[in-house]
Amino acid sequence: MSDRPHLRIVRGNPTDEEVAALVAVVAGLNTAPEEPAPEPRSAWSSRRNLVREPLAHGPGAWRASGFPR
Repeated sequence: MSDRPHLRIVRGNPTDEEVAALVAVVAGLNTAPEEPAPEPRSAWSSRRNLVREPLAHGPGAWRASGFPR
């Protein structure tokens, strides 16, 4: 940790209340609001189940069409 101040007032003669307000504003800028994690979607509502997978081509394709994916 360094002994240098993180905030330095260059001009003027602010009161203690003004310095406290400035520190509060600068400290508030540094924190970003946390976004809530997205809720997991149910497999029942997945659109992936509505889309058919492409059919296999070539020798043995008719046999492979009966295999579970």
